[in-house]
Amino acid sequence: MNFLYTVTKLFKSDYRIKESKFLGYLHPAESKTEADHFLETVKDEHPTATHHCYAWRVNPNKIEEFDQDDGEPSGTAGLPILNALKSADLVNCIMVSVRYYGGTKLGKSGLIDAYGESARQCIEHAVMKEVVPVQTYRIQYNYEHQGIIDKLKNDFTLIELNSVYLEDVTYEFGCPVDEIDRLEGKLKSVTHLFEDFEKTGESFHIKK
Repeated sequence: MNFLYTVTKLFKSDYRIKESKFLGYLHPAESKTEADHFLETVKDEHPTATHHCYAWRVNPNKIEEFDQDDGEPSGTAGLPILNALKSADLVNCIMVSVRYYGGTKLGKSGLIDAYGESARQCIEHAVMKEVVPVQTYRIQYNYEHQGIIDKLKNDFTLIELNSVYLEDVTYEFGCPVDEIDRLEGKLKSVTHLFEDFEKTGESFHIKK
């Protein structure tokens, strides 16, 4: 499985070539809505910029991605930004490159290089954290079966999401996707001992 990464705060860059200025903004975004919201923030900050080009990637479990040239020739702005994100295995983030035109045309190849460099410089300055796609589960069990759960925790990289201790224990956790087959193979032999067992969905975990 390829490792994925994200950022948890804003990072910026400032790249200049032939009097044109490219201001890079790399920001967390877990959805298209969050990406769009940040884009509007950048546009409000730079209302007189010539272009606000961007790309985003979200959903570590099934990656969705999008890029926008914002008036630059097709494929010369959003795509090189997106390719920079993909090369760095970044997800759940948006990269915006704001261009102030300096009076000298760069040509298509020059634009591709400039927007790509703007994104790469921003990524180079960023502190990235590993993102682990997980399958989530909920198990309800009697206290007498705590040993089974403890062994699962020892044998697999389980990420605790929530635990409730009442008459029974309800344990909610995530399992990295590359361990799912082994975990579910093990669970088949013990689920009859649980009060309840449910596969609850897909999520992700950001390593500290």
